[in-house]
Amino acid sequence: MKKYSFILLVVVMFFSACDLNIAPISDQSELNLSTNDTSDTRIKYKDRASIQAVYENLYTVMRDRQEHWYLDYLLFGESRTDNAYAGTTGAEVVPVETNALDASNPDIARDWDRYLEDIAKANVVISNIDSVPDPAFAEAERRQWKAEALIFRSMMIFDLAHWFGNIPLNLQEAPDITSENIEQVYNLYFPATKTQDEAYNQVIEDLKAALPYAPKLNPADKTRLSTALANTLLAKVYAEKGEWDEVIKYCDDVFAEGISLEPNYADLFGYNEDTKDAVLRNSRESILEMQYFTGSGSWVTWMFGRDLANYEESFTWAKWITPSRDLIAAFERENDVVRMNQTIVWRECSWSNYYPANNYPFMYKCRSAYNSIIKYRGADLILLKAEALAHKGQLADAVALVNQIRQRVQLPELSASKTGSEQAVLDAIFNERRLELALEGQRLFDLVRFGKLLEVMNTINQRDEGRLPQARPFVEAHRLMPIPQTALDQNPNLVQNEGY
Repeated sequence: MKKYSFILLVVVMFFSACDLNIAPISDQSELNLSTNDTSDTRIKYKDRASIQAVYENLYTVMRDRQEHWYLDYLLFGESRTDNAYAGTTGAEVVPVETNALDASNPDIARDWDRYLEDIAKANVVISNIDSVPDPAFAEAERRQWKAEALIFRSMMIFDLAHWFGNIPLNLQEAPDITSENIEQVYNLYFPATKTQDEAYNQVIEDLKAALPYAPKLNPADKTRLSTALANTLLAKVYAEKGEWDEVIKYCDDVFAEGISLEPNYADLFGYNEDTKDAVLRNSRESILEMQYFTGSGSWVTWMFGRDLANYEESFTWAKWITPSRDLIAAFERENDVVRMNQTIVWRECSWSNYYPANNYPFMYKCRSAYNSIIKYRGADLILLKAEALAHKGQLADAVALVNQIRQRVQLPELSASKTGSEQAVLDAIFNERRLELALEGQRLFDLVRFGKLLEVMNTINQRDEGRLPQARPFVEAHRLMPIPQTALDQNPNLVQNEGY
């Protein structure tokens, strides 16, 4: 029992330290609900309103806690690649650029915890919604909310497995832990790890279970979890597994819901100086976005550059994710003026970490506290389908999709030298994804999926004079992040990833 007493102490300390200071969408939340009905203590949520507070809180969490799924997603997905430098001199950020990450990095620990917390929040809805004894709670609505929770959970599992590979995966709500029940619930708090492929299979299972009951994409509100998002995640997870027929199917299912390219690339990220608002929300290309308005804006703008709604706010310190010389050169080689000008902006600043202070480039895809953050959009899926078609030898169809992307930004069609073989077409798609999705968090995963991580990153200091020297060569194991030491200390079932 001494072992479990120690574990109980660790659990109490860990969950006491978790960030639970999240404003609920109403006065009720999973943290403060109570009831006078004690007829069945096994039923935690007694009516529709009580479980609705937990369900709606998923949206609140997704919108208001951007550190893991957006801020660090971009940092690790771009600054670990040829697209961006770390940007600042912070001890937690520089190792991202120099390939010196280790298990003590606090940002990695934060992200690990946040993803697991979000999965646990979804588990509460999934585990309890069927047992809510409210006759006014319609079955169709129960199924829809449960489907949305499954999609939310799948999105978090996919990101977590994408970053870390083997992850602990608990799919049940963990009860309060006591000295009496610790042996029974121990595995819920400290589950055995699942391999990355097992985690991906769980994502697929959850999403397919959600599809029949999830709401269809609402063209007027792209902030909601939908069938289009479920199909997007299925396409992306099957791409990681190399199952190209499935990628094509689920991309087509997304397009069937009306997702297509927004005609003007600039409208996706633009800011309207006259209205002090985003140029466009709920574009025809957007699949999932978080929207911010006057009075409740997003702070992440401060991390990347100037907030165009408040020009001097938080502009006294160096920003994350500084566009690299190598990325700028890639835009210039292609004469891709449209996308470069929507991805990068030059300003004068007070620091000179990577460039002269009087002409310093900044990430430009998040321009004000009131812009939307786009998590998934149609161009990604169009190029993902092209990738799948190329792997299947359907080169003409793949090239047509790439040319569709290029046409929007006034670039010529791919030349014959780039379309003559499967490898040439895949290389063209790889390059097009870099330019189209630059600084949106996709680059590292593309380097890994296309098998180019070592080739690109172990020669980067030879091509990019402004990049900090690599602390160690990239090896295949570095496609994954180190599991944080705090997690290893708490869960004896975890094993550190190779290479760390």
